[in-house]
Amino acid sequence: MRKTNLYTILGLFLVIVSCGDKQNAAAPSEAPPAPFPVTQIQKMTVTGHTEYPATIEGIVNSDVRAKTSGYIEKVYVDEGQKVKKGQMLFRLETQSLSQDAGAAQARINVAQVEVDKLIPLVEKNIISAVQLETAKANLAQAKANYSGVTANIGYATIKSPIDGYVGSINFREGALISPSDARPLTTVSEIDQVYAFFSFNEAQYINHLQRSEGTTKAERIKNSPDLSLILANGTEYSEKGRIQTSTGQVNQNTGTIKIRAAFDNPNEILTNGNSGTIKFPIEYKDAIVVPQTATFEQQGNIMIFKLVAENKIETVILKVQGTVDNLYVVESGLDTNDKIVVSGVGKLRNGMVISPQDTSFEDAIKPIATLFRN
Repeated sequence: MRKTNLYTILGLFLVIVSCGDKQNAAAPSEAPPAPFPVTQIQKMTVTGHTEYPATIEGIVNSDVRAKTSGYIEKVYVDEGQKVKKGQMLFRLETQSLSQDAGAAQARINVAQVEVDKLIPLVEKNIISAVQLETAKANLAQAKANYSGVTANIGYATIKSPIDGYVGSINFREGALISPSDARPLTTVSEIDQVYAFFSFNEAQYINHLQRSEGTTKAERIKNSPDLSLILANGTEYSEKGRIQTSTGQVNQNTGTIKIRAAFDNPNEILTNGNSGTIKFPIEYKDAIVVPQTATFEQQGNIMIFKLVAENKIETVILKVQGTVDNLYVVESGLDTNDKIVVSGVGKLRNGMVISPQDTSFEDAIKPIATLFRN
C-alpha cells in the first residue's frame, strides 16, 4: 500500500516537472528594440515668406472734375484709353455761357460810355469826381463779370491733368454736372509704376523693424528686402518691389499699420484697382530647423522625440518661430547637441528604447515626394 502511494506521488511530480519544462520551452525571448532613423541637429540659414493681401493703385490717381456747371456735350475718350497731359476729355455745352458772355460784354460797353461821358464834365468841374469814380468802379465790375463768364467758357473744355490711363467714366453725354458732384467725371491714373498697399499687425511691424538693419526708420526701410507679388491668377509678377514708407501708427480700429511698396510696371500688366498678395521674405540666420514630419501635436503644443541616454527617447516641446517649406524654425527646445527621431513618430511613446539608425541631416530635411496627384 505504501509502495502504491509512493509511485503515485512520484508520477505526479514527473508530470509537473514535464509541464514546467514545456512552458519554459514555449516562452519567447524578449524582442530587440525597433530601428528608427535619427539625425544630429544642425544650424542653417533659411528664408521663409509671410503673405499679405494687397491692393494696387497707380502712383498718381488724378480725379477729373468740372470747374463749372453744365451739360456734357461731348466725351472724347473711352475707359482704359491712354491719354497725354492736356488732352481734351470732355466738352460742356457753352451756348448759354456764350449768351452770358455777350450780355457781360454789353454791360462793359455801357459802363465805358458812362465813364467817357463823365471825364470831361469832371475836368470842367461841372460834376463831382465822386461820380466819375463810381462810374469807373461799375466799369471794373462789368469787366470782372465778363472775365468770370469767359473763364467758365474755358472751363467747359475739360482736359487731362496728367499722362495716364482713363478709368471709369461716370457721366456720359447729356448729363448735367457741377463742381459739387460727389463723383468725378473720371480718374486718370499713371501706372508706369504702381503702389501696393498692405498691412502689418503690431507684432509683425516690430519684428520687421528689429530684423532690418539701421538706426532710423528711413534706414530700416532702405534695408528692407525685395518683395514678390502674386497676381490674382496665382502667377508671380516679374518685377520685384520695395517698401517705400509706412504710416508708423497703429490703427486703433484694426490694430494694423499700413505699408506702401512700389513696383515698376514696364509692361502695364498692373493697373489701378488690381489685387494681389505680397510675399515678404524673412531670413532666419544660423537657425535650428527640424522637418515637420518628425513632429506631432499634443494639447496645442508641437512635440518631437529626442534621443537620450541608453537609446531611450523622450518628448520635447518646441517653440517654433517660423515655417519654411517643410521645415519648422525652432526658437527653443533643442540645441545642436541633440539627436531627434526623423520619422515613424506615430509608433513611438515617451521613454521607449529604440535602435537608432543614423541619417544625414541633409537627407532628414528633404521634403517627401508626392506619390499621387489628383
